Amino acid sequence: MNQFLKFTPILKEKVWGGEKLTTILRKNSIKTTIGESWEISDVENDTSIVANGALKGKSLKELIATYKSALVGEKIFQHFGEKFPLLIKFIDAKKALSIQLHPNDTLAQERHNSFGKTEMWYVMQADPNANLIVGFQKDSNQQEYLEHLEKKSLLEILNVDEVSEGDVYFIPTGRIHAIGAGVLLAEIQQTSDITYRIYDWDRPNPDGTYRELHTDQALDAIDYKAQNNYSTNYKKKENATSEIVSCPYFTTNVLPITKDMSVDHSDKDSFVIYMCVKGNVRFSYQNHQEELHYGETLLVPASMKYFEILTTEEAELLEVYIK
Repeated sequence: MNQFLKFTPILKEKVWGGEKLTTILRKNSIKTTIGESWEISDVENDTSIVANGALKGKSLKELIATYKSALVGEKIFQHFGEKFPLLIKFIDAKKALSIQLHPNDTLAQERHNSFGKTEMWYVMQADPNANLIVGFQKDSNQQEYLEHLEKKSLLEILNVDEVSEGDVYFIPTGRIHAIGAGVLLAEIQQTSDITYRIYDWDRPNPDGTYRELHTDQALDAIDYKAQNNYSTNYKKKENATSEIVSCPYFTTNVLPITKDMSVDHSDKDSFVIYMCVKGNVRFSYQNHQEELHYGETLLVPASMKYFEILTTEEAELLEVYIK
């Protein structure tokens, strides 16, 4: 395979969604409650479709079936077969999302025949005082949690962080979390759409119904232990990749670019995904070039080990792959 792949974003309306995905990230929609843009997806009934080049119109499923390890990498194909292992999104929370968590691989397999959902967030823009809910303030337990859930006072025991551009949060399975109003972020996660919603602010849908809560299922999926600090500390180095998150499911680097650079992925047995979180760049391979603008995502097949990233401005990319 020797084509940079861009996909048509799958836009999701949400009761908490807004307009930043269309106004700031220039996604194509006239709707005013777009909460998520699924950039690369192999979730059932939401498979990404190629938007560029000779493979335009092909689905991600078709690509994996045809190109196998040339697309995803030898070990990844052996482990996941024709299932793409990551789901890549941009999220705009005009209103707060529900307080929620995700089950681990074992629970998700038992209950839903699905992967679990470990994920990470990279904050791209945040309104003044915007925040994220992540984890407990101090170690808790099922009894204390249920008491506060019943009294609708969960915020008394949950950790709330005010956030700004560039903040990173790693969300392992079991960790309670919610994106607060006014946050625009990039999300990298396992391919799974299993969420246990535990509190939804008593907020009705447009038709007056309420979204389902998963109180019982969540109880033995919650991690009640607290951390000293939930945000991820990392350093940036111009024109070089710096690792910000690494786990068995994905590794994410940040790459600030101020000049043209050559890329060598000969050490990786994996596809590599680039999310543009600042500026604009061009990817160049032999005679093939593909532009990547702010708020866009690109998939580089595992077989493409050497290429160039060109820019005439300050830009920043998230680089995602599986070790």
